Amino acid sequence: MLNLNGNIKIYLATGHTDMRKGVHSLSHLAESVLSQEFCTGALFVFRGKRSDRLKILWYDGQGFCMYYKLLDQGKFTRPKSEGCKSVSITSAQLSMLLEGIDI
Repeated sequence: MLNLNGNIKIYLATGHTDMRKGVHSLSHLAESVLSQEFCTGALFVFRGKRSDRLKILWYDGQGFCMYYKLLDQGKFTRPKSEGCKSVSITSAQLSMLLEGIDI
């Protein structure tokens, strides 16, 4: 279950991610591209090229967990970023993103 309390760090990859990637590939991508460690309990959010798919990866202390959402209609938006590979977002912004609301 996703824990979206106010203290959790959430990192959104700004580029497009191949949604065929699994847990291990996404964890390597997060470590190399986002330069963050999983032991902090942070959430790592990846968006597909068509912008209708979203994957969230986190480490719960025992293993990796992945949340996957596919929109029937519409697209997931992302905040504007100038040359950054990732941006930090709040839990409220992630909730809006998951609902398909433009953040």
